[in-house]
Amino acid sequence: MKPKLLIIELWGIGDLVIATPFVRKASEHFDVTLLAKPFALEMQPRFWPGVQVIPFTAPWTAFKKKYDLLKWPWKKVMRVWRHLYNEQFDVGLSARWDPRDHFLLKLSGARARLGFPRTGSSMFLTHPMTLSSPLSHRYENWRLMGTELKLNPEPLSSLSFPRKFPSSTIMIHTGAAQSIRVWPLENYRKIAVKLRALGHDVRILCNPDQVDWWKNFGEPNPSCPASITELLDLLDHSAVFIGNDSGPGHVAAFCGLPTFTVFGPQLAEWFIPMHPASESFEGKPCPYKPCSDYCRYDTPHCLTGLTEEEVWPRIRRFVEKNVTHQKPLAMAGARESRLV
Repeated sequence: MKPKLLIIELWGIGDLVIATPFVRKASEHFDVTLLAKPFALEMQPRFWPGVQVIPFTAPWTAFKKKYDLLKWPWKKVMRVWRHLYNEQFDVGLSARWDPRDHFLLKLSGARARLGFPRTGSSMFLTHPMTLSSPLSHRYENWRLMGTELKLNPEPLSSLSFPRKFPSSTIMIHTGAAQSIRVWPLENYRKIAVKLRALGHDVRILCNPDQVDWWKNFGEPNPSCPASITELLDLLDHSAVFIGNDSGPGHVAAFCGLPTFTVFGPQLAEWFIPMHPASESFEGKPCPYKPCSDYCRYDTPHCLTGLTEEEVWPRIRRFVEKNVTHQKPLAMAGARESRLV
């Protein structure tokens, strides 16, 4: 019988994708349980078959008023705690340097508890670990966990993500979980126009609050996937992904798509999607970077100050390297005229 392992990753879709190579490797040696947000249930069949998912939206992961304790769903919190404790895990871990995760590991009763301590949270861990270089990709934290567990994890440079279906469609996704990560839509519109003028098939994905904007500018059918399953189906039939620093970009890389990410408040070194052909463009300098999802200014100048003219040459080279098929130019010109 395999020993039981609890993995805690309570944040976004992209964070779960970054954890996926570790989770898969760990499942070869452990009976793995993943504590994650409910969307992990949709991801499980494709990303971690055989892994048990316990859905849990931790109240401290809310964007606003995360420490309004009177409004926390205490019954749900206690129910999850009892579930974890009753599982009697042999090992529990979190790859975040987050004392809240470490306290939860302690409450779970896991015999061995691995983590990167911060502000005294080593008291909750049996195996406190040391973080890698401050500029390392977040996958490196998971690789260190795998090394500690003697799983022989692959370095980031050796990871591969085969494409499921051949395609020549360029997917442009203009949304993100937080507005300060969104490059202005007008810039993406100009990029789409230029790519279509070169004969490429371009499809627009966006957030629900962006659909009307795209339709007003002549985009006939912008897609707004309502679930992870719908997003996966769209990405499976695409060739490359262009978009913001967001979860869908990481999912695209897992689906085998080279990605081009426009970064703003975060660092590409930490969060660039893991496909080996992925590229990124850094936003304008700011004394407060990296500032995650809380900008000190009225608008995120790191993104709003970045023009389409600056980014286009890099996107064009990226597409030339990774997309081989083009539509006939006559067809592309007809499509372009609706977007000008």
